Order: sequence, then C-alpha cells, then structure tokens
Amino acid sequence: MESEKIKLFLVDDDALFLKSLEIEFLQHADFIIETYPTGETCLANLSHNPDVIILDYLLDGIDKSAMNGIETLDKIKNIDPDIPVVVLSSQDKIDVAIDCMHHRAFDYVVKSETAFVRLQKIISTIFRYKKMEKELQWYMDQI
Repeated sequence: MESEKIKLFLVDDDALFLKSLEIEFLQHADFIIETYPTGETCLANLSHNPDVIILDYLLDGIDKSAMNGIETLDKIKNIDPDIPVVVLSSQDKIDVAIDCMHHRAFDYVVKSETAFVRLQKIISTIFRYKKMEKELQWYMDQI
C-alpha cells in the first residue's frame, strides 16, 4: 500500500554519495525516495511531506553560497518541527554532533562504511516512536 511506504528525503551535494545512498535504501526496503543536491531544493519540496530527512552537514560542494546543513535544518524545523532530520557528515567531531543536536537534529551519523546500517537503525527507531505515539494518542482518546 502506497501510504505505508516511508518517504525519505536524501539531501547531499556529493552526487555519487547521494546516488549510492539512494540505491542502498531502495535495495534494502520499500521506500519512496526523493534526492536533492541542496538545502534550498529540499526546502522547496517540503510540501511532499517526507517522513524522514537525511541531510548532509556541509552542502557547499556545488555552490559555495548555498545554505549549509545547519541553516537548512533550522529552516526545516521552523516549517515543520515534527520532521525527524538525521545529519550526515564526513567530520567525526563531537562538537559537530553536539551542534547538530542543539539545532534539533534527531541524530548525527558520520559518513563511513557503517553509515547505511546506522541510518537504517535510526529510521526503525523513529518509526517505533511514531507508532507508540499513535497508540498512546488512541488510548488517551478512549479515556
């Protein structure tokens, strides 16, 4: 059923990484995937209602004046604070991770061989939370 599919936005200025991530997700699960090379194009398409956004931290590979990941994250959260955003970065620095969490990222993942497995686990966690919230809301409505 179409509505049961998870819609993912993948946002990264590295075209090769973006394509390989898209292929990984499509091979391992039944996702609807939209890919964007910039934060601006991601924001322009937020009306497509993604369930999860996987967002690159830097985003300046194509255009040095493009919004970076943190600016994009802030704008996403201003438009819809409920969309879980997972930030991906090639920087394995704790201060970068902390910065992302301060800006309301759901999680932070370092680009590596294990990144895809981590992302899958995070998405599973997000949907477990969403299911629990729905069940709790149903229960509260019954009272």
